[in-house]
Parts: sequence; structure tokens; C-alpha cells
Amino acid sequence: MAAFTVTRSAFIPATPEQIFPHVNNFHRWTAWSPWEDLDPTLERAYSGAEEGVGAQYAWQGNRKVGSGRMEIVESTASSRIRIRLEFIKPFPGVNPTTFTFEPQSGGTRVSWTMESDPQGFAKIFARFMNMDKMVGKDFEKGLARLSQAAVKA
Repeated sequence: MAAFTVTRSAFIPATPEQIFPHVNNFHRWTAWSPWEDLDPTLERAYSGAEEGVGAQYAWQGNRKVGSGRMEIVESTASSRIRIRLEFIKPFPGVNPTTFTFEPQSGGTRVSWTMESDPQGFAKIFARFMNMDKMVGKDFEKGLARLSQAAVKA
């Protein structure tokens, strides 16, 4: 059981075109990310492209948010975004993350998936911790906030 996958999806009453920009631009994550309120002094750094492929975001915060960086590695308009998510603290690791946007009657089904094949200490940690339970609630909170942000826009 070295690898894990965490996925959550939600129906958002907005079009993919209304939701997609909130994920495709890291500057907009402050409005919906489930981790934003865990550290009011969170340090953020943006680099690379403004949005889409090449956009980069790094953070450093308290124990609850740790530190790491993300880069958008694939951005297919209103359909799919792939992110290279790298945690530095508290546990180093790379977790490929994907958002998909599927049009449905009256809105969009948005899915958020994070995968990992942990190495070293993270591999031991993953054996004893239920990552779906740990991260799943955060994804649910984030999708609910994403819905609010997209509907307001």
C-alpha cells in the first residue's frame, strides 16, 4: 500500500468557463482554498506565468500548512488542470493533483484528485495514516468555497 489517491467531486451551479479561472490562477486561490484560514500570516510567492501552464505558487506557514510549491503543468481550457504539488514541510513529497470540469445540466461537476507514491519517511507515514480521511474533508471544504467564489463572480 505505497500509493494513495484522494478524490472529491461536487456539483457547482456555474459553467466550467465561470469556475475554471478560479483554479487556473493561483492568485485566486485565496478566495476558496481550504487552507487559507489556517495561518493568517501565511507567506506566499507567485512566479512564472500569471495563469495556466507555468504559473507557480510557493507558500510557507505554520505547522498546520507547512511549506511547499505548486506549478500548473497542464491547462486545458474549462476542462482540466494538472498541478505538480510539492510539499517541503512537514513531510517532503510530490503529489500530482488534477482538477476536472464536466458540464452537467445546470452546472458543472468539479473533481479534485491528489495522488502520491510516497518515498522514505512519507511512505511509512502513509501506511499508518488514512490520507483520504485526512485530506478529503479539506477537499470538500475547498470545493464548497470554490462554488461560492464561482457563483459570486
